[in-house]
Parts: sequence; C-alpha cells; structure tokens
Amino acid sequence: MEMSQYLEVFIEESKEHLQTVNDSLLKLEKNPEDLSIVQEIFRAAHTLKGMSATMNYQDLANLTHKMENVLDLIRNHKIHVDSDLLDIIFDGVDDLEAMVGDIASGGQGERDVKEVVEKLERIEKGETPTSVQKSEAVSQMEENHSHDHPNQLILDEFQRTLLMESAEQGFSNYEITVTLTQDCMLKGARVYMVFEVLEQVGEVAQSAPSVDQLEEENFDLEFKVLLLSTHEKEDIKARILKVSEIDTVHVVQVTAEDYVTANSAESKELNNVSSEQETKESIENASVAVAVKEKSTTSEAQKTNENTPQKAAQSKTIRVNIDRLDVLMNLFEELVIDRGRLEQISTDLNHSELQETVERMSRISGDLQNIILNMRMVPVEQVFNRFPRMVRQLARDLNKKVNLVVEGAETELDRTVIDEIGDPLVHLIRNSLDHGIETPESRVEKGKPEEGNLKLQAYHSGNHVFIEISDDGGGINRDKVLQKAMNNGLVTAEQASSLTDQQVFDFIMSSGFSTADKISDVSGRGVGLDVVKNTIESLGGSITIDSAPDQGSVFSIQLPLTLSIISVMLVEVQQEKYAVPLSSIIETAIVKKEDIMHAHNKQVIDFRGRVVPLVSLEDVFEVPQETEKGDYYSIVIVRKGEKMAGLVVDSFIGQQEVVLKSLGNYLQNVFAISGATILGDGQVALIIDSNALIK
Repeated sequence: MEMSQYLEVFIEESKEHLQTVNDSLLKLEKNPEDLSIVQEIFRAAHTLKGMSATMNYQDLANLTHKMENVLDLIRNHKIHVDSDLLDIIFDGVDDLEAMVGDIASGGQGERDVKEVVEKLERIEKGETPTSVQKSEAVSQMEENHSHDHPNQLILDEFQRTLLMESAEQGFSNYEITVTLTQDCMLKGARVYMVFEVLEQVGEVAQSAPSVDQLEEENFDLEFKVLLLSTHEKEDIKARILKVSEIDTVHVVQVTAEDYVTANSAESKELNNVSSEQETKESIENASVAVAVKEKSTTSEAQKTNENTPQKAAQSKTIRVNIDRLDVLMNLFEELVIDRGRLEQISTDLNHSELQETVERMSRISGDLQNIILNMRMVPVEQVFNRFPRMVRQLARDLNKKVNLVVEGAETELDRTVIDEIGDPLVHLIRNSLDHGIETPESRVEKGKPEEGNLKLQAYHSGNHVFIEISDDGGGINRDKVLQKAMNNGLVTAEQASSLTDQQVFDFIMSSGFSTADKISDVSGRGVGLDVVKNTIESLGGSITIDSAPDQGSVFSIQLPLTLSIISVMLVEVQQEKYAVPLSSIIETAIVKKEDIMHAHNKQVIDFRGRVVPLVSLEDVFEVPQETEKGDYYSIVIVRKGEKMAGLVVDSFIGQQEVVLKSLGNYLQNVFAISGATILGDGQVALIIDSNALIK
C-alpha cells in the first residue's frame, strides 16, 4: 500500500494529538484525580499509536504503546499521578515530538529512546516514579563523582560482594597505586606491562581511571588497581617495579568495608538528597491533596463547559494547505487588476448597463477578497499552545513557582505573521522567567506570594493585534541599564539625564546588551532581545517595554493583522508611484525650500524641535526627471525606533489598503524595496522599506 500520499495528513494529525497530550498532561498535573483527563490522553495516544503502526513507524508506535501501559495503570488506580511521573511521560512526549519532526524532515522517525522506555517499564513493573527518578539522580551523581575523582576506585554493590567472597576463599584484596616516572614516553605501554604482571599473580577487579582511559593515555602519571591475589604484597610490588619507567608502587591490603567507609560520605550525601526530596515530595503531595479536594467540585463543572464547544468547532472545520490559499490569493489579485480596467472602460464609454454590471462585480469581488483574507487568518492559540509546557519545565529548572495565565488565544492573525512570531515570544517568556520573576524565597522576603504570575495576552485594536507578556517580578533595574548603556557608549551622561523610563528600557533591546550578573542556560549572554526587536520590526510591528521596581514588567508587541494586505500611503515621484507603509509613518508635511537646512553635507529640517535628515526618493531610486520642481517639498516623516527621516516626494496620492506581492526570485534584495502591489488601474507601485533608508 502506498503511504506517501497520506504522509502530510499523518504528520499534521500526529502534531495535533501530541498537542492534546501535552495540554491534557498539564491539566492533569493540576487535577491529578480527574480520570476523564487521563482518558483524553489515552485516546490521543492510542490514535497516534494506531496511525504510526499503519504508516510503519514502528519506533513511534512502540514508545506510544509503553506510554499507554502507564496511562492504563493510572486510570485503573494502580499508580498515583505526581510530578515525577509526569516528568517521565513528558520526556516520552518530547521523544515522540522529535520523531514526528524527523518524519516531517524526510527521516524515518528513528530515535534512541532506551532511557525513557526503561523508566516507563520500571513504573509498569511496580516501581514508584519517585524511586525511578531518584535512582536516575543517584546514578548521575555517581557518574559525576567518578568524573570528578578519576583516580579513586569507586565500587558498586557487586564489586563489594566480590571482595567479601574472595576474602572468604583465602584471597587478599590489594589496592595498588602505581606512579610512572616524569619522563615516561609511552604511558599506555607501561600500563599494559603492569596489567600483564598483575594478571600473572591474580585478578584485576577494578582500575581508576578506567581501562579505556588508561589505554588512551587519558591520565596524568598515577593510576590505581584493585587486585585479588593469593601472593604477598611485597612480592607483587617487586614484580611491578621490574617494569621500566615505574617511579613508585604502593600496595595496601583492603577489605570491602574499607570502600563502604570510603564512600560513606558520598552515600550520606546521596541519602541527604533523597531525604530532602522525600520531605519536599511529602509536603507537595499534602498540598496537592488539599488542592485536589478544593478543586474537584469546580473541575467537574468546568469539564462539561470546556468540552462541548470544542467538539462543535471541530465538526465545522476542514484542513486546507496554505499554499493553495496563496494560489487563490494570486488568482484573485489578477481579478482585481481586470476589475480596475473594466471600471476604467465603463467610465470612458459611459454605458449605464455596463457601469451597473461593473459596480456589481466590484461589490462581489470585495466580498470575495474579505473571505479569502479571513481564510488565511488563524488563531494565535497555535503559537500560545507550546508555552504552558515550556513555562512548566523552565520554572522547574530555575526552581521557581510560576502561574501562567493565557488570555485571548482565539485572537486571529495572518498565517504568515503566526509563523514568524513564535521565536520572539519564546525569547521574551524565557527572559521574564529568568530575570523577571524572583525565586520563592526572594518573593516571600518582599512580602509577595511564593508563586509568580506570568500573563500572556492577545487582543485586537484597530488594524493591529497586540500581544503582551507581563509578569509580577522584580522589574527592570533602570539605573543598572542606564549605567551599562553609558559604559557601552550608547548614551552620554548628559543625554542620560533627559531620557524617559521607556527610552532607558529600550536599551535592553540593543545588540549584545545584557545586565545579567551571570550567564545561565536560559539567558544572560546578551543575545535574544535585539533579535526579537528586529523580527517584530521586519513584520511591520513594534515593541514597547514598561516596568516598575518590584511590580513587574510588560512587553507589549504591536503587529499588523496581516502581511498580505497592508495600509499604505501612496505617493508620486515624477511619473512613478510608490507605497509607504502607514505603520512607519509619523505624519506628512509640506516644507518650503528655504526652510531646508544643511548639516554634515545633508539636507535636514527642523521637525518639532528635532533635526530630521531628508532622503530624496528620486535620488535613491534614480527616477528620471520629467517635471519641474516647485517651491515646496512634500515630505513623509517615517521612523525606525527612535530614529526618524523625511522622505522627499513630489505629491501625496492618499491612503489605501493594498495587496503585498513579492518581487520574485529574479529581484531579490533590492535596496529599500520590500515588495510591490498592483493598483486598481493596473499600475504597479513599489512598496518602500523605510527602515532601510533610516541610518
């Protein structure tokens, strides 16, 4: 059976099911006794398993099957839901997402999932999730310890038993420390010769560093060996010293108890970690139990309300490839051009019946345009969906308590904007979690609740969509930012005194700017926020920051509804028409020639007390001069952040909504042009990228 034709559907539906699993797991963490959520996760996982098996993605199906087994134990009340169990299931979901991502990239969805499968199997066999996670932490600590102390013998339980049994059988256990001479040229060869001697007199049970590291000469000059032998230690020492380039040999008789004693500090440390975890868990479990009792009544009522509209919405939607909508949009734009020509012809002929027909066609095509544009609009929920899981994991990593509130997820944006806005939002949320919200201890000291609040909100306003990321954390330290800006030469001490709070906060969006005292995995390297600003501005949007000490910060992003249809100011330069996006225009002005001044060999004007440089579009685009200039300049004042420029044109035509068309592959990277549009009369107007003209 040929499966490739179903691949696209499989990938899309797999992503939806994984999203359902992610969302439901987060709900389950808040309502661990609500088995209806487990049923929902089980259904999504079961469907994913069936689809994967049908498509012959066996690894995907196997891992989902293991997750199903654990989910089955939950719904049959055999295991209790806690954060450790959810961490393991979330790890499994991460692997499933990576596999689906691999399939979408043309791979076979193969991935090493041994670790998570082993954890799921141990839970299935009756081990508690806490002990599974704890043993993982312990093994990790032991591994770290062996890396930290490469020359110390670390024995596991089996090796200690071996030592005890060998002693009972009359063997002596020796810990032998061998040091090579400083001028030893072939350390690996000397180690080999020592091992050959030792194997003649007994059995080597352990070495430090490991044999692999010794063979690769990955050690200094000293190594240790644990030997089980019936020979006397003086005899062993004498045999080893016969090997050349050996400096010293120390042979000490040891017992299994010596290693228990030697490792007791580590064991104690591990036990302390375990007991701390257990205490923490018992407190958390107690609070969860109280919370469950409080929430159980309300969750039942909410459950019905949440499920009903979702099912109704699902039955009314179909999936359409965005490429097909792009084709439809292109065809419609051709229709708009013909409509413009027909309007012109009907006006010229002055034929009443033709005019009526054209007017009717204009109305219908206008409605059609709205329908096509609305079809491209998708709820911002598609981007917001990924954040609850990310916030949960980051909060755990940073040892913080964070309550994420999402509002306005149903707000719609053009698909092209949705695709671009995800990464900037990730940066801002990570920044709020790392730098904004304080640790629970710090919040308590300030008299705040232990749990910080992070709010993600989207809403419409005019022709724009606003997305706000706000937190109730420590806020931005204005003085620290200003000092850093002065140190970096971004502003002088004289200028700094007159800056507003918002102007100061904008400095954190500068390239390479970071006020973090230390670099973490999350942030602090001075990368990120400048990329956020550039991405948002490239979408025709803007970002503003507001903050108050110990009250929190608000990052507000303003975005155009769509990138396909934009509001522009049409202007004329000689016989050519250009479009300037309204989002970058401050205002227009008519200036007398004699009011033009010169500074640094450039034309400038005094615009409300600020010196604004002028840019002649005629010179920039080398427009042939066909008409004489008058005594006045028509100027469009545009901005890029805090910088401004005045674009000199011949006349203003007016404001209009136009369809943005790319210039195609043949005209890529044309200076200061972001695209073109076809006007109603069939003429082409180039759309100006005003950001490129402001320096």
